[in-house]
Amino acid sequence: MTVRRIAVVTAGLSNPSSTRMLADRLSAATMHSLEEKGIQAEVDVFELRDYAHDITNNLLTGFAAPALESMINAVVSADALIAVTPIFSTSYSGLFKSFIDILEPDALTGTPVLIGANAGTPRHSLAIDYAIRPLFAYLHAEPVSTGVFAASSDWGGSGDQVAPLRERIERGARELAEAIVRREPAVSDDPFDPAHYLGEGRSFGHLLGGLAGE
Repeated sequence: MTVRRIAVVTAGLSNPSSTRMLADRLSAATMHSLEEKGIQAEVDVFELRDYAHDITNNLLTGFAAPALESMINAVVSADALIAVTPIFSTSYSGLFKSFIDILEPDALTGTPVLIGANAGTPRHSLAIDYAIRPLFAYLHAEPVSTGVFAASSDWGGSGDQVAPLRERIERGARELAEAIVRREPAVSDDPFDPAHYLGEGRSFGHLLGGLAGE
């Protein structure tokens, strides 16, 4: 049986982070849904704060350092993506957008995506649909219908009582699991194939600059 792989990208800036906490809840629920369907899966979690300097350098030079290149390859070759960002000034964080900006426009074509976002107040919940979802549409990804927003109150007892956070997480996770089951398993690149470096999302400058890895 092919083991499916889920990439989790979280753009929280603090440590610990409520953004990471939401990402962990989403990934755990997705794994549980897949297990119920008899599907084995692995999760790779990437905190963008750990790659912030490399992302900035990539934007300035067009070259990705080895650690960032490895992370990008893991994300774009995954069977599904869980992407979670804090909401600043009614939209996604600058770090989250910067990461999206260094991906090739077709890097996530057909990839199922579960979108998550968090902020201090429920007033920002619409940011998932008017700000974040269009980013993944541009990348030709396939976000599931349910986006999961968590306000500060959702982590306590005063959150949404009509659709509690737990229920929204489980619904989004089920949708992502179903999308993974419908999709053929992703095929990883051959690291010895030149296309691994020169194909989609790879820059020849990585080889010229000695950035392709040791």
